[in-house]
Amino acid sequence: MVVVSPFSDEYKLLFNALSLIPISHYLFVLSLVFLAFLYNFLEFHFFEDLLSGFRGSPVRLTFNSFSLIYDDVVSKCKILHGRYLATPWLSSPHIQIAFLHFFGRPPCFSYRRQLFRLSDGGMIALDWLMGSDGPGGVFHMNSVISKDDMTPIAIVIPGLTSDSASNYIRHLVFSTAKRGWNVVVSNHRGLGGVSITSDCFYNAGWTEDVREVINCLHHEYPKAPLFAIGTSIGANILVKYLGEDGEKTPVAGAAAICSPWDLLIGDRFICRRLVQKVYDRALTIGLQGYAQLHEPRYSRLANWEGIKKSRSIRDFDNYATCLVGKFETVDTYYRRCSSSTYVGNVAVPLLCISALDDPVCTLEAIPWDECRANKNVVLATTQHGGHLAFFEGITAAGMWWVRAVNEYLGVLHNSPHMHVQKKESGVNLSAESSIDQGPYVNISEDGMVAAVGNEQIRNNIIEDSPVSQKVDHKMKNEMAPESEQQDEQLTQVKSDSVPSTVQICEPPTNTPDAKLLNLTASITSCLNQLSRRNRRSTWLLAYIAIITTWPLLGSALQIIFRKKRKNVSPAALTRR
Repeated sequence: MVVVSPFSDEYKLLFNALSLIPISHYLFVLSLVFLAFLYNFLEFHFFEDLLSGFRGSPVRLTFNSFSLIYDDVVSKCKILHGRYLATPWLSSPHIQIAFLHFFGRPPCFSYRRQLFRLSDGGMIALDWLMGSDGPGGVFHMNSVISKDDMTPIAIVIPGLTSDSASNYIRHLVFSTAKRGWNVVVSNHRGLGGVSITSDCFYNAGWTEDVREVINCLHHEYPKAPLFAIGTSIGANILVKYLGEDGEKTPVAGAAAICSPWDLLIGDRFICRRLVQKVYDRALTIGLQGYAQLHEPRYSRLANWEGIKKSRSIRDFDNYATCLVGKFETVDTYYRRCSSSTYVGNVAVPLLCISALDDPVCTLEAIPWDECRANKNVVLATTQHGGHLAFFEGITAAGMWWVRAVNEYLGVLHNSPHMHVQKKESGVNLSAESSIDQGPYVNISEDGMVAAVGNEQIRNNIIEDSPVSQKVDHKMKNEMAPESEQQDEQLTQVKSDSVPSTVQICEPPTNTPDAKLLNLTASITSCLNQLSRRNRRSTWLLAYIAIITTWPLLGSALQIIFRKKRKNVSPAALTRR
């Protein structure tokens, strides 16, 4: 007996009815499902902007209620009190980032390059664009900053594996120089076509290079106000530097764009979802390319096989950054180099800009309370914008954060709230005191003191000369052939970022009084270090002396007390 299911006929009728529907209808439905998934996956906000009438979202400002920076500076910035509307056909943070990376529409101009020698023997490239240069990118050979020039100087610190040729950096530099300011991009070590010349590499918390560059520029152009702009990892470095130096920094004002703030939170965030893992992998490939450029030193100082096998930023930091930077673990590196713990000590008017939909630097890491507690900090957050993109207008020709930063720095420059460097009590040293000038005193780990000449550590800036012109005869006679070969190796620049000129100049000559002050200060500092070491050594020796001589001292005391007891007569004891 065969049992026939009562539902078999119904299913047959259903399948027959579905087969009558054209395949194109199925493809249309699948396309709608795929577009809905893609819309959510790429975080599009086109319909959100459409429902708001393409008015954009207001900028949220976080600041201290007693902040004079907000009352007298930010309150006058119309852009920060307006709205941000992303370009309609770029209404996704991921699409904005992709457009910025692959297209970006950067302005065309040429840099003038300086090679800056650091105190540890390293070399970085400073790329200049003068405010006197033509707005169309025409370079003038006479665009030289004089010692008494009062034109503001904007110092730009790029992000991770970025340099002066990056699209967003070129947008910022061109827009700032067009306002009449002088702009210099401080490239990180090993980037911008300059080779690594020491065993030191930059990382997310390496502030020494920025400190030396800023101090040197302040010394060279003491009347020109210095403003610093950091982007992404460069923003983290800038905020950390401002927090470390506090009132001692010569920076008059600063801006931090899309800072990661807390590297440990950022590390957890960037491997959370699939789309974040894509960014993690892309940034890792960039770091591996950076390491490939300097393979001889990385293979000697780090785990080269681990670097090649890295699949995330954390892997690269584990095999490279921690070993080169002498960090115990990756988490130790992230905790020590996060700028969120330093923002409370910032004494410079600081504008921070972040997008809440940033797929690289999460909003969870933004230190809202720390920014609100510091009267010098104003935090501006937008609902959209992505990471360093913020394209606006139908043609996406401009970036919102570039306009906002330029307006803020312009208002700050015309206000009485620019930061003035606090002079330390005692001997006033020049800005180049952070870069030791010989002769000076060198103290080794064992406490030995030795005099060292200025051949060991020297700060060289290279003075204006076109690449095609010959080097000055005086300089050519002073330079050894080995140093000429080294400078040629240092200027191996990529074809897309070759500056129009390279600047080579000798260190500024010091007066006898300045040399005496530098020598006195250096010796005083070294003697203070030696005295602190000797103080600890003295207590240690005293402790050892007491422990080792206690048996002899105890025996001597016992003999003395025995003699005293024998001298006491029994009659005297009876009377007592």
